[in-house]
Amino acid sequence: MGEEIETSTENKSWLGRLTANQGKAWLAGTGLLAAGLIVGGYLMGDGLVRMKQADRAVTVRGLAEREVSADLATWTIAYSAKGSDLATAQAKADADTRAIRAFFTGLGFDADAVQPTGANVSNYSDRGVTTYTVKQRMSLRTTDIAKAQAAIKRQFDLVKQGVELEEGSGMSFTYTKLNAIKPEMIAAATKDARKSAEQFAKDSGTAVGSIKSATQGYFEVTARDGDSEGGWGAADTPYKKVRVVTTVEYYLD
Repeated sequence: MGEEIETSTENKSWLGRLTANQGKAWLAGTGLLAAGLIVGGYLMGDGLVRMKQADRAVTVRGLAEREVSADLATWTIAYSAKGSDLATAQAKADADTRAIRAFFTGLGFDADAVQPTGANVSNYSDRGVTTYTVKQRMSLRTTDIAKAQAAIKRQFDLVKQGVELEEGSGMSFTYTKLNAIKPEMIAAATKDARKSAEQFAKDSGTAVGSIKSATQGYFEVTARDGDSEGGWGAADTPYKKVRVVTTVEYYLD
């Protein structure tokens, strides 16, 4: 009987220790769970705040413009000659070609400044009479803008020499250094956009934060004084206007 009582006492002692350890483990687990809930709640709350802040944004556009001067002039001179036979029409076209070359040489251009760029021969009959037409094109390409302007002002001298200019014989001026001014213009457009955002923020009682997103628009080069693109008897101008619009979205604090 004595041994049974002793064994029973030992069992009770072991069970007590087990129960106590389980209690401690439960308390530890509960503590970790509570801590996790607190941290999770904080992170969730912080995330909601950030989401709310992300919704507080304004989208504005910034504009930058700059006047520039063209650095390349091109003039495609289209002309034609007619004759009752192909040889006559071609002879007239050859004479016109010599007159055009002499015209540009007289203005100070090099002999190879003007190059042939195309030719076409056609004929038609009317009441048994056949007429041949030879159409040719020559092109001037120069960076001497002053000489190019002088040439277009005196184009009627060619007409007076019997050169029959056709549609599409206008001068075109091009600005080729756009890449050199792009960074400065983008910076100016972005600065202009921020001014608009700051005014909006001021009116709404907030402050402008960092950039959320930005989109660069296309660069556009147009004639400074109206919409002139050359054409028959007309001329573009070397005075250009470069324009770019950027779209920027700012956070509002």
